[in-house]
Amino acid sequence: MEQFEEVYDKYYQSIYRYILSLSKNVSIAEEITQETFYKALKNINKYNPEYKMLTWLCNIAKNTYYSTYKKDKRFEELLDNTPDNEKEMINRIIDSETNEEILKVVHKLEEPYKEVFTLRIYGDLSFKQIGSIFSKTESWARVTYYRSKLKIKESLNEKEL
Repeated sequence: MEQFEEVYDKYYQSIYRYILSLSKNVSIAEEITQETFYKALKNINKYNPEYKMLTWLCNIAKNTYYSTYKKDKRFEELLDNTPDNEKEMINRIIDSETNEEILKVVHKLEEPYKEVFTLRIYGDLSFKQIGSIFSKTESWARVTYYRSKLKIKESLNEKEL
């Protein structure tokens, strides 16, 4: 239990900021962050140490956010927030049918493209932070992110044909 407190202390702010970047709402971010750590503690035996703890927690947070998003009407009011440039591709269509297609494409991306894209768009992490998570350079993170965007666009274009 003491070890999990260390995990909580170390990653709380990162998970909170990640969810805040998705929700644009402090109370929702706090609620989802708490739920994320509850689920992580409950399922700690399923954690695979091959992967980084932050990645595992971000996946739990993302899944919790989206499952809550589907159930909770108060998320609808969050869609009116003005997105920044990096998130525009995703956020401008969050309330359209295309959003589901984009999320399906992102989900099917191979690693590390899927994770880099998710950390950049949904986690609002810098390329330097992403590079650090993967023990790579900032340039590697930029290139990988760019390639993931190309893969997503290609896949969406194929579906339109």
